[in-house]
Amino acid sequence: MKPQHSYKFSLADMLFCSIFAVVVIVTQALLTALFGKALPTGFFLLAIYAAGMFIFLYLRRRPSETLSKDNSLSKVASVLSDAVIQMDIPVVICPANADRIIWHNKAAEYLFADAKQETHFGQLFFHVPESNEGGGERRLTCKNQIFQPSSVTAEGKDGKLYRITILHDITLQAAAEAAMRGKECAVGYVMVDNLDELLNYEQEDYRNASGKTEQLLRSWAGSAGGVLKEYQQDRYIFLFEKSHLQSFMESGFSILDDIRDIRIGESSISVTVSMGICAVGGSLAEKEKNAQIALDTALQRGGDQVVVRGDGTLDIYGGRTKLPQKRTKVRARVIANELISRISISSNVLIMAHKYADFDAFGASVGLARIALFCGVPVNIVTDPDDTNLDRCREWLADESEYSSMFVSPQEALDFVRSDTLLIITDVNNPSQFESPVLAEHCKNIVIIDHHRKTIDFDHPLLITYIEPSAAAASELVAEMLEQILPGEMLLAHEADLMLAGILLDTNHFKKNTGTRTFSAALYLRSRGADVSGVQEFFKTELDEFQRELKFHSNVEIYKGIAAIACADTECTVKDKVPAAKAADRLLTVEGVKASFAIVPIGDEIHISARSLGTINVQLILEELKGGGHFDSAGARMEGVSVSETVQLLKEALDRYLKSADAEKEPLQRSIQANRSSI
Repeated sequence: MKPQHSYKFSLADMLFCSIFAVVVIVTQALLTALFGKALPTGFFLLAIYAAGMFIFLYLRRRPSETLSKDNSLSKVASVLSDAVIQMDIPVVICPANADRIIWHNKAAEYLFADAKQETHFGQLFFHVPESNEGGGERRLTCKNQIFQPSSVTAEGKDGKLYRITILHDITLQAAAEAAMRGKECAVGYVMVDNLDELLNYEQEDYRNASGKTEQLLRSWAGSAGGVLKEYQQDRYIFLFEKSHLQSFMESGFSILDDIRDIRIGESSISVTVSMGICAVGGSLAEKEKNAQIALDTALQRGGDQVVVRGDGTLDIYGGRTKLPQKRTKVRARVIANELISRISISSNVLIMAHKYADFDAFGASVGLARIALFCGVPVNIVTDPDDTNLDRCREWLADESEYSSMFVSPQEALDFVRSDTLLIITDVNNPSQFESPVLAEHCKNIVIIDHHRKTIDFDHPLLITYIEPSAAAASELVAEMLEQILPGEMLLAHEADLMLAGILLDTNHFKKNTGTRTFSAALYLRSRGADVSGVQEFFKTELDEFQRELKFHSNVEIYKGIAAIACADTECTVKDKVPAAKAADRLLTVEGVKASFAIVPIGDEIHISARSLGTINVQLILEELKGGGHFDSAGARMEGVSVSETVQLLKEALDRYLKSADAEKEPLQRSIQANRSSI
């Protein structure tokens, strides 16, 4: 239906119509006098009059209509402007491409005003402190109020775009959300992780220690109003409100120290526990699964620690106790059989270790390649052809036809990737340290076999995760699997040599991190033809390498009387990594030194090799520098920092570790003092 229009005539309009009518009448009189025929002339003039008036009214209609609309919009805009200025909801206007305020209403002026700034014209809008609450939505906190901004973009009369932002007060809503999050149920798993060791002692001692441990755990769980239920011997599930998790984390999970004070046997072995806690949302089933994954991570890192899985985060507490080897050959056989099953259904296998691979990485790769060959599946080992440290290893296999075309570069390896390719990663579990992180991203079927403590979760789901920090070397783990599944004399003597070299390297010739399982693996390799005297050829130092090692001995600082920090006094290359590691080992022979660190600047990167006599956990220290490794052998790689900055960061990490270690000793010292007082 068309809208109805009204016309309003002014005095000027009526005067115009009257004059026009007079002109028409005069014209008619003149024409009548000239032609003497009034009737036709009258009709003619009447038609002219009608046409003229029609044109006049039509022309008058449009401006009248537009004026009416403009008047209406003007009145509405005025009303809206007054309402926005007076309303109690903060409103600001900024240019569309900037957060700089050009207009705000009275509510916003009150909200932003402070003693030093009366107006916020020209100030950055989002200088207002931001809050991270609300599931990732942008929220602003000001004057103890929380606001949710919503914006709309409009074009001004100057043709520029402006953003109008309304701040909705959601303080009560945010408080309710926080309260609900605090009431949310968190799930954790707790287990005594040196149970097998404790059972070696008298049953009475074990029962007393187990009872004290359970009593401490139940008291700790009760302090948070939680529920602790034992579902298996010395294994518990822990349910509690998430609001208590923050206090646990702030105390560094002091329950670990309390339980560590419980000792058993004549050698006073400490009881240790591991925990995995889920701090993410979801259903109870999802939380339980994440808690189990967190516990597995804690155990794969060596136990005696708590791992808290958050939204994309992994917080770790504890992990200062060096646990003895406690693997079983049953687990090695289970992993080996599962690995064979995965290899058998794959079209091909790729094996990869870490960057700047050493003898252990190379030996473990060769042992895994032998398993693939045993399954009859094509296999390739991914190595850096420019890494001269591995030249001697490649030459050792030069006479074996099976290895003539087995080694490929990281770039060539991408051409071997198929949908059913199996990628086996060994001697490393941190993606940033892979020989080729890109290769890992392109493979969906991945297996990890490693002896370093787990530092971060892998992005992709893994088919098999066999991480045993109690093992001395990755070659030791692979040797155990070969012993369980490989028949007869299938392992070549040269392969056994390389794996034995890997074990000797990581144990410093059985001087550190060595257990009965290490000697058992070495004995198996020896029975398969490993030549001890021949293996020593790998460890002979060339004159050039010997001179490279010396450069780390001339610039050594003893920090806090226990840590040796060595920096190269000349420019370094990739070839200096091995001499640096040897220098770190040699520095441990200096009297009073309990840990050593060799810093190697290579291009834009800084590499750190760390060693320990077993009393200082260098793995925890280098984890703060984005590194990792073992309790007594670790490494790190840093970018964007100088050598002096690296030394300073290393000292700060050492200070934090030593301070934390002293804090952990206090409860034990108080306990000893109390016992002496009672005596």
